[in-house]
Amino acid sequence: MDVTRTIRPILCVLPLLLVAVVAVRHRPVLAEGFAHLATARWPWLLAAAGATCLTWVAAACTRQGAVLERLPGRRLLAAQFAAGAANHLLPTGLGASAVNLRFMTVCGLSPVRSSAALALYLLAESVGRVVLLGALLVAFPDALRLGSLLPEGAFGPLLLVLGTVPVVAAVALVSVRRLRTAVRSFLRTALGEARSVHARPSRALALWGGALAFPALQATALVLVGRALGLPVPPAHMALAYLAATVAVALVPTPGGLGSVEAALVVALVAVGGPAAVATAVVLAFRAVTVWLPLLPGAVTLGVLVRLRVI
Repeated sequence: MDVTRTIRPILCVLPLLLVAVVAVRHRPVLAEGFAHLATARWPWLLAAAGATCLTWVAAACTRQGAVLERLPGRRLLAAQFAAGAANHLLPTGLGASAVNLRFMTVCGLSPVRSSAALALYLLAESVGRVVLLGALLVAFPDALRLGSLLPEGAFGPLLLVLGTVPVVAAVALVSVRRLRTAVRSFLRTALGEARSVHARPSRALALWGGALAFPALQATALVLVGRALGLPVPPAHMALAYLAATVAVALVPTPGGLGSVEAALVVALVAVGGPAAVATAVVLAFRAVTVWLPLLPGAVTLGVLVRLRVI
Protein backbone atom coordinates (compact mmCIF):
# COMPACT_ATOMS: atom_id res chain seq x y z
CA MET A 1 0.00 0.00 0.00
CA ASP A 2 2.85 2.37 0.90
CA VAL A 3 4.58 1.52 -2.38
CA THR A 4 1.42 2.39 -4.32
CA ARG A 5 1.12 5.72 -2.53
CA THR A 6 4.72 6.49 -3.44
CA ILE A 7 4.53 5.40 -7.09
CA ARG A 8 1.19 6.98 -8.01
CA PRO A 9 2.32 10.65 -7.54
CA ILE A 10 5.38 9.85 -9.66
CA LEU A 11 3.17 8.43 -12.41
CA CYS A 12 1.03 11.58 -12.28
CA VAL A 13 4.04 13.82 -12.92
CA LEU A 14 5.93 11.52 -15.31
CA PRO A 15 3.87 12.39 -18.45
CA LEU A 16 4.66 16.09 -18.00
CA LEU A 17 8.37 15.35 -17.63
CA LEU A 18 8.30 13.21 -20.78
CA VAL A 19 6.56 16.03 -22.68
CA ALA A 20 9.33 18.40 -21.62
CA VAL A 21 12.03 15.95 -22.75
CA VAL A 22 10.38 15.35 -26.13
CA ALA A 23 9.80 19.08 -26.66
CA VAL A 24 13.44 19.92 -25.92
CA ARG A 25 14.68 17.17 -28.24
CA HIS A 26 12.44 18.40 -31.08
CA ARG A 27 12.52 22.13 -30.39
CA PRO A 28 13.68 23.16 -33.91
CA VAL A 29 10.81 21.24 -35.54
CA LEU A 30 8.41 22.53 -32.90
CA ALA A 31 9.45 26.16 -33.40
CA GLU A 32 9.28 25.93 -37.19
CA GLY A 33 5.90 24.23 -37.10
CA PHE A 34 4.34 26.91 -34.92
CA ALA A 35 5.95 29.62 -37.07
CA HIS A 36 4.11 28.24 -40.10
CA LEU A 37 0.84 28.32 -38.16
CA ALA A 38 1.15 32.10 -37.90
CA THR A 39 1.11 32.45 -41.70
CA ALA A 40 -1.81 30.09 -42.32
CA ARG A 41 -5.48 30.86 -42.93
CA TRP A 42 -7.04 30.30 -39.53
CA PRO A 43 -10.52 29.04 -40.54
CA TRP A 44 -8.88 26.03 -42.21
CA LEU A 45 -6.65 25.46 -39.17
CA LEU A 46 -9.63 25.59 -36.81
CA ALA A 47 -11.36 23.01 -39.00
CA ALA A 48 -8.20 20.85 -38.83
CA ALA A 49 -8.22 21.13 -35.04
CA GLY A 50 -11.88 20.06 -35.05
CA ALA A 51 -11.07 17.02 -37.20
CA THR A 52 -8.27 16.14 -34.77
CA CYS A 53 -10.69 16.28 -31.83
CA LEU A 54 -13.05 13.96 -33.68
CA THR A 55 -10.27 11.37 -34.00
CA TRP A 56 -10.50 10.79 -30.24
CA VAL A 57 -14.24 10.23 -30.60
CA ALA A 58 -13.59 7.73 -33.41
CA ALA A 59 -10.98 5.94 -31.29
CA ALA A 60 -13.44 5.75 -28.38
CA CYS A 61 -16.10 4.25 -30.68
CA THR A 62 -13.65 1.63 -31.92
CA ARG A 63 -12.55 0.76 -28.39
CA GLN A 64 -16.17 0.37 -27.31
CA GLY A 65 -16.91 -1.76 -30.34
CA ALA A 66 -14.12 -4.17 -29.38
CA VAL A 67 -15.82 -5.23 -26.12
CA LEU A 68 -19.30 -6.41 -25.22
CA GLU A 69 -19.49 -4.58 -21.89
CA ARG A 70 -20.68 -0.99 -21.84
CA LEU A 71 -17.69 1.22 -21.02
CA PRO A 72 -18.23 4.58 -19.22
CA GLY A 73 -18.43 7.05 -22.10
CA ARG A 74 -16.81 10.17 -20.61
CA ARG A 75 -13.96 8.28 -19.03
CA LEU A 76 -13.46 6.30 -22.26
CA LEU A 77 -13.18 9.53 -24.26
CA ALA A 78 -10.81 11.07 -21.71
CA ALA A 79 -8.71 7.91 -21.81
CA GLN A 80 -8.38 8.21 -25.61
CA PHE A 81 -7.22 11.81 -25.26
CA ALA A 82 -4.67 10.75 -22.65
CA ALA A 83 -3.66 7.72 -24.74
CA GLY A 84 -2.93 10.04 -27.66
CA ALA A 85 -0.38 11.88 -25.53
CA ALA A 86 1.10 8.64 -24.21
CA ASN A 87 1.37 7.36 -27.77
CA HIS A 88 3.72 10.22 -28.66
CA LEU A 89 5.92 9.61 -25.63
CA LEU A 90 6.58 5.88 -26.04
CA PRO A 91 7.58 3.89 -29.16
CA THR A 92 5.32 1.95 -31.54
CA GLY A 93 2.00 2.66 -29.90
CA LEU A 94 3.04 1.20 -26.53
CA GLY A 95 1.77 4.26 -24.67
CA ALA A 96 -1.79 4.11 -26.01
CA SER A 97 -1.90 0.34 -25.61
CA ALA A 98 -0.77 0.53 -21.97
CA VAL A 99 -3.31 3.25 -21.15
CA ASN A 100 -6.19 1.36 -22.73
CA LEU A 101 -5.22 -1.99 -21.21
CA ARG A 102 -5.17 -0.40 -17.78
CA PHE A 103 -8.47 1.41 -18.44
CA MET A 104 -10.25 -1.80 -19.46
CA THR A 105 -8.94 -3.76 -16.48
CA VAL A 106 -10.08 -1.00 -14.12
CA CYS A 107 -13.50 -1.24 -15.81
CA GLY A 108 -13.64 -4.91 -14.78
CA LEU A 109 -12.34 -6.81 -17.82
CA SER A 110 -9.79 -9.54 -17.19
CA PRO A 111 -6.23 -8.96 -18.49
CA VAL A 112 -6.72 -11.67 -21.13
CA ARG A 113 -9.99 -10.16 -22.41
CA SER A 114 -8.47 -6.66 -22.32
CA SER A 115 -5.56 -7.89 -24.43
CA ALA A 116 -7.97 -9.57 -26.84
CA ALA A 117 -9.97 -6.34 -27.18
CA LEU A 118 -6.74 -4.42 -27.80
CA ALA A 119 -5.70 -6.89 -30.51
CA LEU A 120 -9.12 -6.58 -32.16
CA TYR A 121 -8.87 -2.79 -32.07
CA LEU A 122 -5.40 -2.80 -33.63
CA LEU A 123 -6.53 -5.22 -36.33
CA ALA A 124 -9.62 -3.15 -37.16
CA GLU A 125 -7.64 0.11 -37.25
CA SER A 126 -4.98 -1.40 -39.52
CA VAL A 127 -7.58 -2.91 -41.85
CA GLY A 128 -9.50 0.38 -41.98
CA ARG A 129 -6.37 2.33 -42.90
CA VAL A 130 -5.33 -0.16 -45.60
CA VAL A 131 -8.88 -0.32 -47.02
CA LEU A 132 -9.03 3.46 -47.36
CA LEU A 133 -5.59 3.51 -48.96
CA GLY A 134 -6.59 0.76 -51.39
CA ALA A 135 -9.81 2.57 -52.33
CA LEU A 136 -7.93 5.80 -53.08
CA LEU A 137 -5.27 3.95 -55.06
CA VAL A 138 -8.00 2.36 -57.19
CA ALA A 139 -9.75 5.70 -57.65
CA PHE A 140 -6.53 7.62 -58.40
CA PRO A 141 -4.03 5.05 -59.73
CA ASP A 142 -1.62 7.63 -61.15
CA ALA A 143 -1.67 10.06 -58.24
CA LEU A 144 1.20 8.56 -56.25
CA ARG A 145 4.45 6.79 -57.04
CA LEU A 146 4.63 4.29 -54.19
CA GLY A 147 8.29 3.57 -54.84
CA SER A 148 9.19 7.10 -53.83
CA LEU A 149 8.15 6.43 -50.23
CA LEU A 150 11.12 4.10 -49.72
CA PRO A 151 14.79 4.87 -50.40
CA GLU A 152 16.37 3.26 -53.43
CA GLY A 153 17.56 -0.21 -52.59
CA ALA A 154 15.23 -0.56 -49.59
CA PHE A 155 12.82 -3.02 -51.21
CA GLY A 156 15.21 -5.97 -50.86
CA PRO A 157 15.86 -5.52 -47.11
CA LEU A 158 12.16 -4.83 -46.53
CA LEU A 159 11.13 -8.04 -48.25
CA LEU A 160 13.80 -9.91 -46.29
CA VAL A 161 12.44 -8.58 -43.00
CA LEU A 162 8.85 -9.34 -43.99
CA GLY A 163 9.85 -12.89 -44.87
CA THR A 164 12.06 -13.44 -41.81
CA VAL A 165 9.61 -12.30 -39.12
CA PRO A 166 6.94 -14.98 -39.74
CA VAL A 167 9.62 -17.67 -40.05
CA VAL A 168 11.18 -16.70 -36.71
CA ALA A 169 7.72 -16.58 -35.10
CA ALA A 170 6.86 -20.02 -36.46
CA VAL A 171 10.15 -21.52 -35.22
CA ALA A 172 9.57 -20.00 -31.77
CA LEU A 173 6.06 -21.43 -31.60
CA VAL A 174 7.23 -24.88 -32.64
CA SER A 175 10.23 -24.88 -30.30
CA VAL A 176 8.75 -23.41 -27.10
CA ARG A 177 5.83 -25.42 -25.80
CA ARG A 178 4.87 -22.90 -23.11
CA LEU A 179 4.75 -20.11 -25.67
CA ARG A 180 2.67 -22.26 -28.01
CA THR A 181 0.18 -22.98 -25.22
CA ALA A 182 -0.07 -19.30 -24.27
CA VAL A 183 -0.59 -18.21 -27.88
CA ARG A 184 -3.22 -20.90 -28.44
CA SER A 185 -5.10 -19.83 -25.31
CA PHE A 186 -4.95 -16.15 -26.29
CA LEU A 187 -6.14 -16.84 -29.83
CA ARG A 188 -9.04 -18.90 -28.49
CA THR A 189 -10.08 -16.01 -26.24
CA ALA A 190 -9.57 -13.40 -28.96
CA LEU A 191 -11.59 -15.31 -31.54
CA GLY A 192 -14.38 -15.86 -29.03
CA GLU A 193 -14.45 -12.14 -28.22
CA ALA A 194 -14.47 -11.24 -31.92
CA ARG A 195 -17.41 -13.57 -32.60
CA SER A 196 -19.35 -12.16 -29.64
CA VAL A 197 -18.73 -8.57 -30.73
CA HIS A 198 -19.78 -9.22 -34.32
CA ALA A 199 -22.97 -10.92 -33.08
CA ARG A 200 -24.01 -7.49 -31.75
CA PRO A 201 -24.68 -5.13 -34.72
CA SER A 202 -24.18 -2.01 -32.58
CA ARG A 203 -20.73 -3.19 -31.47
CA ALA A 204 -19.69 -4.23 -34.98
CA LEU A 205 -20.82 -0.86 -36.34
CA ALA A 206 -18.87 0.99 -33.64
CA LEU A 207 -15.78 -1.14 -34.23
CA TRP A 208 -15.57 -0.85 -38.01
CA GLY A 209 -17.15 2.59 -38.29
CA GLY A 210 -14.61 4.00 -35.88
CA ALA A 211 -11.78 2.08 -37.55
CA LEU A 212 -12.60 3.71 -40.89
CA ALA A 213 -13.38 7.13 -39.42
CA PHE A 214 -10.11 7.42 -37.47
CA PRO A 215 -7.65 7.44 -40.41
CA ALA A 216 -10.18 9.32 -42.57
CA LEU A 217 -10.31 12.14 -39.98
CA GLN A 218 -6.51 12.20 -39.71
CA ALA A 219 -6.25 12.51 -43.49
CA THR A 220 -8.92 15.23 -43.41
CA ALA A 221 -6.85 17.20 -40.91
CA LEU A 222 -3.86 17.09 -43.28
CA VAL A 223 -6.04 18.20 -46.18
CA LEU A 224 -7.35 21.16 -44.15
CA VAL A 225 -3.85 22.21 -43.12
CA GLY A 226 -2.80 21.93 -46.76
CA ARG A 227 -5.66 24.26 -47.67
CA ALA A 228 -4.62 26.65 -44.92
CA LEU A 229 -1.12 26.95 -46.37
CA GLY A 230 -2.12 26.89 -50.04
CA LEU A 231 -0.65 23.53 -51.03
CA PRO A 232 -1.52 23.11 -54.75
CA VAL A 233 -2.54 19.44 -54.51
CA PRO A 234 -6.09 18.03 -54.87
CA PRO A 235 -7.61 17.02 -51.49
CA ALA A 236 -8.00 13.35 -52.50
CA HIS A 237 -4.33 13.21 -53.46
CA MET A 238 -3.31 14.73 -50.10
CA ALA A 239 -5.41 12.12 -48.31
CA LEU A 240 -3.78 9.41 -50.41
CA ALA A 241 -0.34 10.75 -49.53
CA TYR A 242 -1.18 10.72 -45.83
CA LEU A 243 -2.47 7.14 -45.82
CA ALA A 244 0.44 5.86 -47.90
CA ALA A 245 3.00 7.59 -45.67
CA THR A 246 1.51 6.34 -42.41
CA VAL A 247 1.24 2.78 -43.71
CA ALA A 248 4.86 2.97 -44.90
CA VAL A 249 6.18 4.00 -41.46
CA ALA A 250 3.88 1.78 -39.39
CA LEU A 251 6.75 -0.53 -38.40
CA VAL A 252 9.23 2.24 -37.52
CA PRO A 253 9.70 2.15 -33.72
CA THR A 254 9.70 5.86 -32.90
CA PRO A 255 7.42 7.56 -30.36
CA GLY A 256 4.25 8.55 -32.21
CA GLY A 257 6.18 8.34 -35.48
CA LEU A 258 8.13 11.48 -34.49
CA GLY A 259 10.62 12.10 -37.27
CA SER A 260 9.66 9.17 -39.47
CA VAL A 261 6.11 10.39 -40.17
CA GLU A 262 7.30 13.91 -41.00
CA ALA A 263 9.86 12.63 -43.49
CA ALA A 264 7.47 10.18 -45.14
CA LEU A 265 4.69 12.78 -45.35
CA VAL A 266 6.94 15.31 -47.06
CA VAL A 267 8.08 12.69 -49.58
CA ALA A 268 4.50 11.55 -50.18
CA LEU A 269 3.17 15.08 -50.69
CA VAL A 270 5.98 15.80 -53.15
CA ALA A 271 5.19 12.49 -54.88
CA VAL A 272 1.59 13.63 -55.49
CA GLY A 273 2.72 16.92 -57.01
CA GLY A 274 3.32 19.32 -54.12
CA PRO A 275 6.29 21.74 -54.13
CA ALA A 276 8.88 20.56 -51.61
CA ALA A 277 9.02 23.82 -49.62
CA VAL A 278 5.24 24.11 -49.24
CA ALA A 279 4.90 20.39 -48.52
CA THR A 280 7.46 20.71 -45.71
CA ALA A 281 5.60 23.68 -44.25
CA VAL A 282 2.29 21.79 -44.40
CA VAL A 283 3.74 18.74 -42.64
CA LEU A 284 5.30 20.82 -39.87
CA ALA A 285 2.07 22.75 -39.32
CA PHE A 286 0.03 19.53 -39.46
CA ARG A 287 2.17 17.91 -36.78
CA ALA A 288 1.95 21.06 -34.66
CA VAL A 289 -1.85 20.95 -34.79
CA THR A 290 -2.29 17.20 -34.34
CA VAL A 291 0.64 16.32 -32.06
CA TRP A 292 2.21 19.25 -30.26
CA LEU A 293 -0.85 21.34 -29.37
CA PRO A 294 -2.73 18.40 -27.74
CA LEU A 295 0.40 16.94 -26.12
CA LEU A 296 0.53 19.03 -22.95
CA PRO A 297 -3.22 18.91 -22.13
CA GLY A 298 -3.18 15.21 -23.00
CA ALA A 299 -0.33 14.62 -20.57
CA VAL A 300 -2.18 16.60 -17.87
CA THR A 301 -5.28 14.48 -18.51
CA LEU A 302 -3.18 11.33 -18.24
CA GLY A 303 -1.85 12.43 -14.87
CA VAL A 304 -5.36 13.29 -13.63
CA LEU A 305 -6.72 9.90 -14.74
CA VAL A 306 -3.89 8.15 -12.90
CA ARG A 307 -4.59 10.19 -9.77
CA LEU A 308 -8.32 9.42 -9.94
CA ARG A 309 -7.52 5.71 -10.48
CA VAL A 310 -9.37 5.66 -13.80
CA ILE A 311 -6.25 4.03 -15.24
